[in-house]
Amino acid sequence: MEYKDYYKTLEVEKSASQDDIKKSYRRLARKHHPDKNPGNAQSEEKFKELQEAYEVLKDPAKRQKYDQLGANWKQYEHAGGHANDFGRWAQQGAGSQYRSASFDEIFGDSGGFSDFFRSFFGGAAGGATSFEGTRRRRSSGYRSIRGSDYQAEVRLPLADAFRGSSAVLNIGEQKIKVNLKPGVRDGQVLRVKGKGAPSPSGGESGDLLLNISVINNTAFAVEGNDLRLDVTTDLYTAMLGGKLTINGIDKPISVTLPRETSNGKVLRLKGQGMPVYGKTDERGDLYLKINVSLPKGLTAEEISLFEKLAALRR
Repeated sequence: MEYKDYYKTLEVEKSASQDDIKKSYRRLARKHHPDKNPGNAQSEEKFKELQEAYEVLKDPAKRQKYDQLGANWKQYEHAGGHANDFGRWAQQGAGSQYRSASFDEIFGDSGGFSDFFRSFFGGAAGGATSFEGTRRRRSSGYRSIRGSDYQAEVRLPLADAFRGSSAVLNIGEQKIKVNLKPGVRDGQVLRVKGKGAPSPSGGESGDLLLNISVINNTAFAVEGNDLRLDVTTDLYTAMLGGKLTINGIDKPISVTLPRETSNGKVLRLKGQGMPVYGKTDERGDLYLKINVSLPKGLTAEEISLFEKLAALRR
């Protein structure tokens, strides 16, 4: 059995900083992610190796002990020993630097490691004769490595975001249907529990993270749960008051303009905005900015009437 060089797995030097290790892991994990390599057993195995290596090297304390134990492995290997006998060799005193720590003490509740770890740490001093034996004795506190999260983008028009929608996604080799409640917002991230990558050690699967992109192809501006819309009306309706009908996202909306509505006035229609995500019967507001259109191409009679009106106002 060959020694697992986790630095080599993550393509970093042994002197690499924690930040460099993290960056390299993320780069390689993206490259070999099962979502990007469906049905590729080689990439799946590589992804598991990356997780195992990062699980050890991301923690400074675990990393230090791994480096220390690695040195003892090399010492034992040079002495002509075999991997499966390493734990017994350590207990007998040849691995003096190693004897003081058991598997539990070194890696706590981290589990799901490869056969390399089971052989490498199996016979450590501290009472555990094998990795499996250790796991049985502390089964109530054992935690497997959690699967990684998948990410996917869901694009939908504003009208679908307004009334709610559903989407079918191809994630790896499975189709997943997700339901989006009314009021989902652009930039929102939704979590679908348990639909991510499976655990490499039989533990909990990761989650599916949905990045929402709402395509606004309407005249409405969206501000949180509120909507804004510019509305044009004629001079006479603005001055005398009257009713307007505007096309809402889901249905026509009737608006009553008060008399003497000035150009640029903003009307607030409470509860006529976007639905609040996850809350039934709760919505934001709709703000209407009134733009008054002045008449053009006046007839002689209209000009005369406006002149009389102007004289009355002097």
